[in-house]
Amino acid sequence: MMPTLALRQLAPRIVGVEFPFGHSFGMPGDRRTQRRVLEAALTVLAGARDFGTRIDLDIEWPQPRGQAYRTWQPQEPSPMVTLMLKEPQRLEGRQRE
Repeated sequence: MMPTLALRQLAPRIVGVEFPFGHSFGMPGDRRTQRRVLEAALTVLAGARDFGTRIDLDIEWPQPRGQAYRTWQPQEPSPMVTLMLKEPQRLEGRQRE
């Protein structure tokens, strides 16, 4: 998950990867990267003692960031994205609850 978004959503444990949305474990077929992310997630799950424990992985996406985001961006936003764009205060309000 993108670390900044995870913190805003009050995720209890975070493994930070700066990958395009929907590709939390890496590119399809990249077993080595997928395993590395999975092992880090399991380590955090098993060993985190405090709420908000965060581990950032230093793994680069194999494409330039702009190209990667254009590649996965759908023609039409999902219902969740549409709602977030129309009513950002609802997302911010959740943080205070």
